[in-house]
Amino acid sequence: MTNRFDRHAQGVYIIAATPFAEDGSLDLESTDRMVDFYLDCGVTGMTILGIMGEAPKLSGEESAQFATRVLDRVAGRVPVIVGVSGAGLDPMKALTDRVMAAGAAGVMVAPMPSLQTDAQQKKYFAQVCQTLGPDVPICLQDYPMTTKVNFSTETLLDIFRDNPQIIMLKHEDWPGLNKLDRMRAETGSDQIDRISILVGNAALFLPQELQRGADGAMTGFAYPEMLVEVVRRHQAGDVDGAEDLFDAYLPMVRYEQQLGLGLAIRKEILHRRGVLASPKVRAPGPVMSAADHADLTRLMARLDQKLAALDT
Repeated sequence: MTNRFDRHAQGVYIIAATPFAEDGSLDLESTDRMVDFYLDCGVTGMTILGIMGEAPKLSGEESAQFATRVLDRVAGRVPVIVGVSGAGLDPMKALTDRVMAAGAAGVMVAPMPSLQTDAQQKKYFAQVCQTLGPDVPICLQDYPMTTKVNFSTETLLDIFRDNPQIIMLKHEDWPGLNKLDRMRAETGSDQIDRISILVGNAALFLPQELQRGADGAMTGFAYPEMLVEVVRRHQAGDVDGAEDLFDAYLPMVRYEQQLGLGLAIRKEILHRRGVLASPKVRAPGPVMSAADHADLTRLMARLDQKLAALDT
């Protein structure tokens, strides 16, 4: 049975990596292990085929094969959102139909780089909704550092008001705390229905974003258990406890955030943690140097020490 997300979705929707073997082919055995790892960490949901999932490097058939494998392994235990962004609406529709039939909870759509005016942005998402059909829940990804598309808060509010099937915002603008403030304050009103707001940016600002009204996180940090526990503590009213735990992980969060290299770092951590058989990033993609590996080894050791100290 399809477990679709709704306007009140909260918690941690982990952005999943796409595992590859050393020859660059899909590694479906690691995919199963990765799904189990994320579920064992207590995530609320999963998001696949996003930017971290290297979606543009997959063929249409590979995307469908990977999504189906994840959905089969999850087996309805948590909602799974599938990234379907692309240059054409017809391929987007084809992938959406396939994954929704396989049990996806909805889809995530990022804007094309050509959408540089408010009118273009509004028209595009209206076309997306019309193409995908009214029964498909949509998460809009606002990530200008990567997409090169800057949404004004007013435009986002108009898009959510005019397209009721867009019910979640993946908020990744930077600086974006004041934008988040307004999106939370001005949705859930007589004019615009409530939306779920999950935040990304490698969780770099997660404590502050939760305090500004975010419902949780949607990012790919390689220690999902931290995201889960920080959100849990915050929802329980332990704001300082949530931030204390976050602070222990902050050097690793910051190191992972390096634009252009962060994906390789995340996959290497997941490899070292026994999740991925290989940390392979499909070409063209970043490659860690010997010095990068040494940095990571030290950071991981220091993190273990800090966590042990917190437990004493």
